[in-house]
Amino acid sequence: MSTTRWLILLLGFLGCWSAARAQDVVVVANKGVQISGIRDADLRAIFTGEKTRFSDGSHAVPVTLKGGQAHEVFLKNHVREDPEEFRAQWRKAVFTGQGAMPRTFDSEAALLQYIAVTPGALGYVSQISPQGQDNVKCLPVVK
Repeated sequence: MSTTRWLILLLGFLGCWSAARAQDVVVVANKGVQISGIRDADLRAIFTGEKTRFSDGSHAVPVTLKGGQAHEVFLKNHVREDPEEFRAQWRKAVFTGQGAMPRTFDSEAALLQYIAVTPGALGYVSQISPQGQDNVKCLPVVK
């Protein structure tokens, strides 16, 4: 394996590891997603339903956890809502016909599995192992 490829893998791992260490979550996407990072404002817009596409124009499919620490941290740090506000905002969008709630998962493993096989899928986990990175792509979040 070339030195450049090893360096890219190492930087990707460190990016995922450092996000988890900084009291944040790791944002992950389907490997087919063409962007290499995501602006915090775009991440918020996708998870609030304001946007349905990534910055490159491809379709985004947000998925969430049903609850837990990672879910609360993600909502607080990136969506800037608490779980009740988030649910209420999506219920209103569904009721008025302006959107469909993101698919939710009971576990991080199930969420990662779904992201791995769903084009455009975007979610978050508390941390990801190097083996887990084989199936999904970590996206650094730019403020």
